[in-house]
Amino acid sequence: MEYFHILLLCFPLFFFIRTLSTRSRIKNNPPGPTGLPILGNLHQLGPRPHESLSNLSKIYGHLMSLRLGSVTVIIASSPSTAQEILHKHDQTFSNRPVPDSVASQPHVEGTLAWVPGDHHWRNRRRICSTQMFTSQRLDFLQHFRHLKVHQLIQHIKKHCLAGTPVDIGELAFASTLNLISNTIFSMDLVDPNFETAGEFKELVWRIMMDAGKPNVSDYFPALKRFDLQGVRNHVQVSYVRMHEIFDEIIEKRLKAREVSDDRNGDFLDVLLDQMKEEGSGFSIDTIKPLILDLFIAGSDTSGLTTEWAMAELLRKPETLQKARKEVMEVIGYNGEVKESDIDRLPYIEAVIKETLRLHPPAPLLLPYVAGNDVEIGGYTIQKGNQVMINAWSIGRNSKFWDEPMSFMPERFIGSNIDYKGRNFEYLPFGAGRRICPGLPLANRMVNLMLAAILHSFDWKLPEGITPKSLDMSEQFGITLKKAVSLCAVPVLDQKY
Repeated sequence: MEYFHILLLCFPLFFFIRTLSTRSRIKNNPPGPTGLPILGNLHQLGPRPHESLSNLSKIYGHLMSLRLGSVTVIIASSPSTAQEILHKHDQTFSNRPVPDSVASQPHVEGTLAWVPGDHHWRNRRRICSTQMFTSQRLDFLQHFRHLKVHQLIQHIKKHCLAGTPVDIGELAFASTLNLISNTIFSMDLVDPNFETAGEFKELVWRIMMDAGKPNVSDYFPALKRFDLQGVRNHVQVSYVRMHEIFDEIIEKRLKAREVSDDRNGDFLDVLLDQMKEEGSGFSIDTIKPLILDLFIAGSDTSGLTTEWAMAELLRKPETLQKARKEVMEVIGYNGEVKESDIDRLPYIEAVIKETLRLHPPAPLLLPYVAGNDVEIGGYTIQKGNQVMINAWSIGRNSKFWDEPMSFMPERFIGSNIDYKGRNFEYLPFGAGRRICPGLPLANRMVNLMLAAILHSFDWKLPEGITPKSLDMSEQFGITLKKAVSLCAVPVLDQKY
């Protein structure tokens, strides 16, 4: 995180800002550490805010108040406080603060993740739930995803024959982009042979990097118009180009629909059909931000989960072999993993669940804004306060998990705990009305990718790296990445 640069930018502003502190005067505020003048508690976040906040919660409690610049932020770090926020008072916390980097994109009102929880959001959410992410729609489009995974396996085989390592993170990210693009557009947007980086992949990566940077404008809203770090100007270029790419694809599809009644049945067809519905709120301008939401959320989440899962398995060779054994026994030596096999692979599912417990894609769930004063955990959260839930801390809490720092997929065998928002001690994708709508697709993609690469190859670490020396450090951003991308050597093929 670039908090040091924020400090340098903020101190000279002291004599130009009369008061930026919105520190509450209500005595019943959640407790929290004393902050510095102007900066508040920004200096206490460090390079890994989720970890720093977890440590602070051990001192000040699982509901604490911080001042980040001029913004009051409440941090929830326990299942009980998360349940009150996401379930009991979900309507009060139905809106989100929009980061300046996100607000700068064209037609931001068309997004799903950031817009207020009003009737427009409810309509988009309904379309996602009833038209796009249904089992029937995903089943209809699964042949595209099978083809993409087959291409992934063929690419890894080249490394296997050459004895060279595979960059798991890079490959999982590119593969996930194509899995998503075929579900949305019925086409590749990244080179299926993985030979070139490709403009689309670079644009997605740049947007995610810019969105994950700490931004003075978000901590001091009065300074937004100055864009002191240039984040808004920088990310706008990527947004505009991304929308141009979508425009080209949509225009071709509209022309094809004019001359033929044939439909691909993909997500784009669903959205174009919705544009014809009176009062739908969908237009060319508003479907592009929604599509971008799906790419940003899906590619990073699925790709990172696959990379973290492989890293954890390579640290525990006996667990890796146990996972491979299940896949080989269920699929067969000459078989091919399909989405329909997922339910027959409980240990693979347990590996993914355990990975998400230790490495939730968003360690701090996207923030909420209190719509009115509300009591949570015996404390008062004031209207306008931002609220963040530390899913990373909750997933590593020894009160709710045995040996919380250990990677133990077996804890999920025979367990009813899942990531659909019903268990508040386990919130990798959030819960309540704003839980990630793309969960059904993400679940299929991660399970399919992980099972396929374990079925086709055994894996080992590059020479000179041992399971104990494998770098597992984290890089905080809008999502939780591995600081050092995982490289591993594929090996053909060990029979069971």
